Amino acid sequence: MPSVGKSLPHESAVGHVTGAAPFIEDLPRVHNELLVSFVGSPVAHGRLKSIDLTEARRVPGIVGLYTVKDVDGKNTFGPVIEDEQFLVEDECRFIGEPIVVIAGESEQAIERAKQRVKLKIEPLEPVFRIDDAIRNQQFIGPKRKIERGDIEAALAKAEHVLEGTFVSGGQEQFYLESQAAIAYPREQDQILVHSSTQGPTEVQKVVAEVLGLGYHQVVCMCQRMGGGFGGKETQGVVPAVMVALVAHKTGRAARIIYDKDTDMKVTGKRHAYQSRYKVGFDGEGRITALRLDYFSNGGAGADLSTSILERSMLHAENAYYIRNIQINGRICRTNLPPNTAFRGFGGPQAVAVMENIIEEVAIHLGKDSYDLRRLNCYGDPPRNVTPYGQVIEHHLLREIFERLAQSGDYKNRLEAVKRFNAASKTHLKGISMTPVKFGISFTAKFLNQANALVNVYTDGTVQVSHGGTEMGQGVHTKIRQLVADEFAISPDHVMVMTTSTEKSNNTSPSAASATTDLNGTAAVLACQKIRQRLARCAAEHFASAERGIERSPKHIVFEDGTVYDSRCPDCKLTFREMVVLAYRNRVSLGERGFYATPGVDFNRETGKGSPFLYYTTGCALAEVLIDRFTGDLVVPRVDLLMDIGKPINPGVEMGQVIGGFIQGMGWVTAEELRYSDEGELLSYSPTTYKIPNVQDVPVVFNADLIPNDANVRNLRASKATGEPPLLLAVAVWTAVKHALSFVAAGAVPYLELPATNEEILRRITQYTGAKSAAAAKPAATDRPAKVVS
Repeated sequence: MPSVGKSLPHESAVGHVTGAAPFIEDLPRVHNELLVSFVGSPVAHGRLKSIDLTEARRVPGIVGLYTVKDVDGKNTFGPVIEDEQFLVEDECRFIGEPIVVIAGESEQAIERAKQRVKLKIEPLEPVFRIDDAIRNQQFIGPKRKIERGDIEAALAKAEHVLEGTFVSGGQEQFYLESQAAIAYPREQDQILVHSSTQGPTEVQKVVAEVLGLGYHQVVCMCQRMGGGFGGKETQGVVPAVMVALVAHKTGRAARIIYDKDTDMKVTGKRHAYQSRYKVGFDGEGRITALRLDYFSNGGAGADLSTSILERSMLHAENAYYIRNIQINGRICRTNLPPNTAFRGFGGPQAVAVMENIIEEVAIHLGKDSYDLRRLNCYGDPPRNVTPYGQVIEHHLLREIFERLAQSGDYKNRLEAVKRFNAASKTHLKGISMTPVKFGISFTAKFLNQANALVNVYTDGTVQVSHGGTEMGQGVHTKIRQLVADEFAISPDHVMVMTTSTEKSNNTSPSAASATTDLNGTAAVLACQKIRQRLARCAAEHFASAERGIERSPKHIVFEDGTVYDSRCPDCKLTFREMVVLAYRNRVSLGERGFYATPGVDFNRETGKGSPFLYYTTGCALAEVLIDRFTGDLVVPRVDLLMDIGKPINPGVEMGQVIGGFIQGMGWVTAEELRYSDEGELLSYSPTTYKIPNVQDVPVVFNADLIPNDANVRNLRASKATGEPPLLLAVAVWTAVKHALSFVAAGAVPYLELPATNEEILRRITQYTGAKSAAAAKPAATDRPAKVVS
């Protein structure tokens, strides 16, 4: 029986719950292995004048201290723009930026050596805020624009115009396994790196370039990660290079495991955004014009900021057709660690702005925001073309809206919320429904490729190697199912091997929700080539003049672990027997598959093209309960409905839907990054940084899928689920905004993201005129929407 479409357990589930699945830190230490750490910049911005390692070298147990002078190759790196430095050469650009790599026999020796490293640094003026970077014209990369229609004329003609600024904060990935790597020296200057990374090829590349080696001398392997969420797409490079440098210099294995405090302090996060908007609309709430200016906080280096901003711009309108629209984007350079990928990759920041705009238009007009969302939603031609010119095919956005409103009893609950708020003196309620339309593919065309190696053995079992990395999302499980079905065998007879650059070369990172799409298709293509050869061999074997069966591979059937000729069902071999027969006839039982996503292309200069293969869509309905006196927020109920096509593994996909939503809920409600005036992260542990826990999960949490078999362009008509569900959590934030509208006395309430208890209380006291609360006074940075016309 086929396994695709069944909820098979995650291939490492037993290992995860029993502790038998090894992560980097679990790998046993080898003889003579060194531990590695580093000394980072103590200031956010400064000129490095000198480094004195004299006393540090005298610490017993210290084997090596390395600075930029010990780098034999390039000291700069970056996945898009090479503007990051491995070790500080002259200018320190953020707190914790590595200056000295330390290798020692023990953690105690390394800690003593750290205290003895003497740095002389001349302080320079740092920049942390987006406003200050704009004022100083400190930007990364060029300004980008996407536009359609005549924005100025449309704004001038608009019946109503609102403008304002939306502020969204960053977010820590908070993967359970911190950044980790082990390097093993090999003969002929080879280096083997085990890295907790979403991008093995990026690790291979940068390690080779920093050490002055060829790519062929470096192998990067990743068996699994304890979470990634984008935070290990590029940021695993620095620890990997550190251990590789030590291994290369000493000829000894070297390992580094960041502790959680260090990991949070020195690695990049989700980008904070300041987004300025001006929206024109008619009396019904139909948006006729929208201008958006995104400013993201990129930190000290480019990392993936240009690609992240690009995805923000490609998701600016979310699920709404807007005829006249202009989207501008800039990345601000500041003295924080370079910000990086995070699940959603810029999409959440854009969708939050758009949904805030819809909510404000509804409040301004005194209308139900659900009605406005339905009114502006993408529909049939010509209202199914994005601002960048891509046609949205086979979408079910309107059906999702209507079905969820009905199943979630939206209209009756909205009236109940109004009655509750009119009667309660202690609490507020809000309710809101928001959609998502998330494009699936890398926006960089060249990344939309993958290769896989499939080896069939004479006992009928199969090994698969592909370029995707497993971080708990189930990519290995789904590829196992896909390969098993290609040969009509049990998934138990298929093993997905450790991801390695030695077997899968020039791989794209496991990101953009496209890992299964790319690597799964490559594996299937490899299987099909092998199966075709097996079918030819079987046709030769089953051919019989006596039975009147001519040699015909097209009649060979693979079914339930057997191979037979459809014209003679009794002419049957087990899959194992078939493989042995092929082997004895010298038929190749191994194959490499290669897949390049067709039809994707986007011109950054013109802002036009089709950057995505398809869109994953969905909708969320959230209800919130707020304590008027403390700002305490509870989410009593959430309803989700998503179109994910025909899921390869429904159980794994539903886990992604629920987990992604909860992670997004953390971003919009509780996860707040706080920095000192000197640029040091203050919220760097679970005691000061609040991720969702079990008490935060809605008591009533309904998640469902809407059937849709129309996504024929993708693997098995499936759709990706990795990132889109996170964006649905914006419904919780807009529900808070809806609740505040009941105390804003007719004004459009201002609310920043995340809507923490403190932020909510600040707004309640601001709009109710409370005198005793310190939060009653608006902050100088508040930017509420104002009515232009």
